[in-house]
Amino acid sequence: MHGPPGVPGGHLVIPFSNDLPALRSETLNASKKLKSLALIAAATASLGLHAQNFPDGKPITIVVPFAAGGPTDRVARDLAEAMRKPLDGVSIVIDNAAGAGSTIGNAKVARAKPDGHTLLVTHVGMATTPVLYRKLTYNYETDFEYLGMINDVPMTLIGKPQLEANNFKELREWIAKSSGKVNLGNAGIGSASHLCGLLFQSELKAEMTTVPYKGTAPAIADLIGGQIDLLCDQTTNTTSQIEARKVKPYAVTTMKRLSTPALKDIPTLDESGLKNFQVTIWHGLYAAKGTPAPVLKKLNDALKVALKDPDFIKKQEGLGAVVVADKRVEPAEHKKFVQAEVARFGPVIKAAGIYAD
Repeated sequence: MHGPPGVPGGHLVIPFSNDLPALRSETLNASKKLKSLALIAAATASLGLHAQNFPDGKPITIVVPFAAGGPTDRVARDLAEAMRKPLDGVSIVIDNAAGAGSTIGNAKVARAKPDGHTLLVTHVGMATTPVLYRKLTYNYETDFEYLGMINDVPMTLIGKPQLEANNFKELREWIAKSSGKVNLGNAGIGSASHLCGLLFQSELKAEMTTVPYKGTAPAIADLIGGQIDLLCDQTTNTTSQIEARKVKPYAVTTMKRLSTPALKDIPTLDESGLKNFQVTIWHGLYAAKGTPAPVLKKLNDALKVALKDPDFIKKQEGLGAVVVADKRVEPAEHKKFVQAEVARFGPVIKAAGIYAD
């Protein structure tokens, strides 16, 4: 019986192939590669989860109790960017809960779930609202976890360009002979400029007419136009006006002169005769009371890293602010500082008898 051509004796002969070991080897290698790829994918997924694990991969909301675009809003946005990296790249969003002199936003954080995902960035108002508002819905000492200070923003005492006084000594003499006729503007009751003005009057023991505005911009506009005589406001708002010689600068409210080119020749109120006069618009970071200690530590650690970030420091300098580099970055020292500020400002505000509610 004959089989197909090439098949001896009708039997199907399958020749042995030398390629089979190579095929087996390639199959094994492919299997190993697949396993390696699976491991890499798992590791990548793990890293991706870790990158959002602040804890639990949930985003952080920083409440700013003022309108978007203002100085505190800018500080909060710069801080959020600087804190993302040390917090594993977690998403941080800004919530502008403005109104009622910052008390709406403050209360929102005081009522928030204490898990570290809702934070507050606010300024010196944390120390003035407890006195300015007699019916607060929160307690500044017991409803917040203090996470650390962020920066200090100096203030400047400036006058209308028409003022005859050319330095603080002459200004002080002019105020003395114009008692009761000096108009001192501010950005609104409870604002930083209002507070600075109250302290200034108290130190001088001089009576002035307080003129509140709805914000710094209209106050400065009227100062330039000569409708008011004096204004004490933060460098963030006044430096450009001083540089353009649209207002007369008389003093800064820090203990040392400032290094900013436009302000470096302006004396301090302390060296001008008002000893130990110091007012800065500081900012701090807070969480809701009861936030777990490990979460608080991670947030404080991230804050400390952010405060040393060169980009963050440069941005703050651009705002005229000085990044905090002292013990106030520690939660306990932060709280102690705010308590001292309340004790310092309280009597002055009460003596003026001006309340926001």
